Amino acid sequence: MDKIYKLNDLVMMKKNHACGANKWRITRVGADIKIKCENCNHEIMMDRLEFNKKIKKVIGD
Repeated sequence: MDKIYKLNDLVMMKKNHACGANKWRITRVGADIKIKCENCNHEIMMDRLEFNKKIKKVIGD
């Protein structure tokens, strides 16, 4: 079963971003999930299956 993600949740990914940070904010939730790097504001969109594989944990709001 899929986990429930909310808009503006702060998440930690398994791998660091190129800028060195690994904290991301969820900016779109649906069939695809869009996340924004908290350090450099780079945005990435990926499907839910890929997101579930790459996420480490949900930190909160």
